[in-house]
Amino acid sequence: MEPLAPHEKIFVDSEFAEDENHGELCCHECHGGDPNEPDWRKAHKGVVKDPSYPDPSETCGSCHDDIAENYKTSLHVSAAPIKKMIDMRANTAKAAHAKLDKARELHCTSCHSSCGQCHISRPEAVEGGLLEGHLFQKRPPMHLVCTACHGSRIQKEYFGKNKGMAPDIHRQKYFKCNKCHKADEMHGDGKDYANRYEVENGPKCADCHKKIYEPASENAKNHWIHKDQVSCNVCHSQPYKNCYACHFGKDKLGYKYFKTEGSPLEFKIGVNPLQSEKRPEKFVTVRHIPVDQGSFKFYVENGLTNFDKLPTWKLATPHNIRRQTPQNKACNACHGNKDLFLLKKDVKEKYLKANKDVIVSMDLLPEKRRKD
Repeated sequence: MEPLAPHEKIFVDSEFAEDENHGELCCHECHGGDPNEPDWRKAHKGVVKDPSYPDPSETCGSCHDDIAENYKTSLHVSAAPIKKMIDMRANTAKAAHAKLDKARELHCTSCHSSCGQCHISRPEAVEGGLLEGHLFQKRPPMHLVCTACHGSRIQKEYFGKNKGMAPDIHRQKYFKCNKCHKADEMHGDGKDYANRYEVENGPKCADCHKKIYEPASENAKNHWIHKDQVSCNVCHSQPYKNCYACHFGKDKLGYKYFKTEGSPLEFKIGVNPLQSEKRPEKFVTVRHIPVDQGSFKFYVENGLTNFDKLPTWKLATPHNIRRQTPQNKACNACHGNKDLFLLKKDVKEKYLKANKDVIVSMDLLPEKRRKD
């Protein structure tokens, strides 16, 4: 995303004073500083750029207490699943874990949200800057906020920017992110979730497609046959980006960096690694994440000694849905088509043990059907 010019980042529109909800607030009531000090240097002493992070209770929470109450459990704010996943893989030795945690703080926490970094400014991860002269945006603009962070995968999938891939059918219907991802999901519900798929009020395809199993609906038979057997994405997603072996470090000048071994477009069906009552499907689309045994080697040797506790091919719900796809055009486009499934040969040897429960064994492959 192109950075804003310096003046664009800080320009406050005079219309802000006319905001019926926030216009009567003085700058210092949220940002601090001394409005009675004539010297601008002294007046700005103690000014807080984003008073809604890490705790908005004294600012936003003074009016929006119901939202601020659950603020810290919002996955967009805490990015908690990242720490939990790294901790599960981490070396349990105290000194090694401390070094690993320091590296995680440096590299894996820059992408987070806050009240301000959704409703007033761009996220800090893309260098910030006011969205519209400090005017509050009830529904954050998708292209400046949502895809500012979710750009490399979701944006390219949804907008059809991956080479040879069509945009998501929901994008063609002009759906914005908040059509599916409602405010109560974004703001959190006070519960500490291990991952986004556990979020109780997260979106489900059937929330909108309520009649797909009704006899009168088109393809009702196909939906019933595959119900609880495969996820919707198995039939309706296109190839999506998978990332391999990300390594973190600092260059000679001390600037942090990361480097991956590749990010090809692939489509793989695996055994559901998060099977539950909410997600009962046996087969799901899986995406390779860029973690590697040596991801944090720059900071600590053997930092991820428990690497194999979690798979590197994880449950995925790509944002590139189409009604018709190569794998659903006929029964045998999927049945008997080994190339679609995550087999042992598709997994690098160093990742085999971690993915043993996700890899599809030959006896689980759906057989080719005699008639379509």
